[in-house]
Amino acid sequence: MLTPTPLEELLDLAADVVGCDRRALPAGAAGSPFITLGGGLAQAVRLQARAGRQLGLAVDLAQLLGPAPLADVLARAVPVPAVVPGPPAGAVRALLPGQRAALAAERAAGVGAVCRVLSAELAGPLDAGALRRVLAALGARHEGLRTVFADAPHGPVRRVLAACAPPLVTLEAAGAGGGGDPVAAVHGYLAARARQLVGRPGRPPLVFALGRLAGGAHLLSFVYHDAVADSWSAALLWQELLADYDRAVHRRPLVRGLRPGPDTAGRAAVAARPGGLRAAGERAERLRGFPAAVDLAEGAPRPAVFDVRGERLHVGLDVRLRDAADATARRAGVPHGTVLLAAWALAVGRRAGLERLLVGCEVPRRATAALLGTPAPCSATVPVGCELEGGVDYFLRGVACAFSEALGCADLDSAELARELGVRPDRSRPALTPVTFAARDELLPARVRAGDLSARFHHGHAGAVTADAALTVLRWREDPLLRLEFAPAVLSRSRAVRLAGELRGALAALTAASPHTPVEDLLPAPAGARGLALPLP
Repeated sequence: MLTPTPLEELLDLAADVVGCDRRALPAGAAGSPFITLGGGLAQAVRLQARAGRQLGLAVDLAQLLGPAPLADVLARAVPVPAVVPGPPAGAVRALLPGQRAALAAERAAGVGAVCRVLSAELAGPLDAGALRRVLAALGARHEGLRTVFADAPHGPVRRVLAACAPPLVTLEAAGAGGGGDPVAAVHGYLAARARQLVGRPGRPPLVFALGRLAGGAHLLSFVYHDAVADSWSAALLWQELLADYDRAVHRRPLVRGLRPGPDTAGRAAVAARPGGLRAAGERAERLRGFPAAVDLAEGAPRPAVFDVRGERLHVGLDVRLRDAADATARRAGVPHGTVLLAAWALAVGRRAGLERLLVGCEVPRRATAALLGTPAPCSATVPVGCELEGGVDYFLRGVACAFSEALGCADLDSAELARELGVRPDRSRPALTPVTFAARDELLPARVRAGDLSARFHHGHAGAVTADAALTVLRWREDPLLRLEFAPAVLSRSRAVRLAGELRGALAALTAASPHTPVEDLLPAPAGARGLALPLP
């Protein structure tokens, strides 16, 4: 019997994670990217992790979700690089790129602008002692949870403490408000106290907060600064915390071994990605002709300085629309997140009277399996060029390819890209991406069991925004839920409500149309909409 080649083994893994016939995938992989073969972020992560664990091969996540044919990407897999120990605990270290941006945002707009909350509603008996042991184990194995920041003559620096368990504070009273929603009330209470919780000098800027809910349930909230974690990291920590809690209550040993820190994992990422980063000039050429900004203020004057204060709307979808979106995604050969991104681009484009626009998409910058398991601020918001043209399936595949192309450029500095595009600094608006999209439904399941506990996740809102309008997919498989965050200084609540309705209408039109229906025939421009684009030079 012939021994399979590494490429054949990787193609077998790819077929397994996307759920297709192993015999049929190689033909498609020769000419099509992973994302148009039905592979999304969750499938790419599983493929990357299994390639490292089972075959000892490192597959670049950005390339895997990029525009190159899948077979070409898998053929470039390299042996997993050896882990090199990082600097000793206590040593002064330079900031990571994500940390530099987060600390700068805090100086400009306050800690509320960079404070995030991800909570688990816990039903069942809670063992507080087991929870504290679990938090200590998390702190012992992850450097990111022991990182502190301090000012130095040449700017902020960081240090990793030798030992520091994430603190657990008890909320005696979560305050009133939240519109009768106790979870929202707790989130509001935490947001109002962000500086006390994550702004303590000499301590890592994170905390776990435990409060009681009605019926004996608890709400455990992870409150963290953008400088120590991103949405990927928060989901990772929750998965580990609940898995450890299950071990603790069943008297099984906890995992305490030190995991690769962001310095070590970052060096592994560079070693696994030969060829360096794509030049900003090349990326700029691909984006010329797209608007530099889409102004949803509809002609109203903007504040002289972008106001980070924000509000949110929850946008529920019925299961029939969810199922229709899933069916459309399968037909077009794209992930369901692409259908939602396309509907969002269509709704915003129709509102602004545009046929092409840039949507900033949240993407992970985690090139290796080592970084997949490392809490660190590794996410980026990259501009995705969405062109509202062609038939429905052509449009969806075009959005998928634009997303994958943007992901391959996630390491580019956004300010440098804006300069290459000739966009002048403007403190009144987010550069290039005033409208954003993030799919976080694949990071965490809606519910997880741990011991006798059942955990249901809730994404908090700290009262700040980084875009005029930001759509986030929070849940999909169970009780589909989207969130629209908006800057009320730019987009009034009534206009945000209309935009949410137009999003639902765009999604319904996309999923009801035939594959060849022209996109321009799907929806009329909303009443009063007009072109509000600032063209790129």
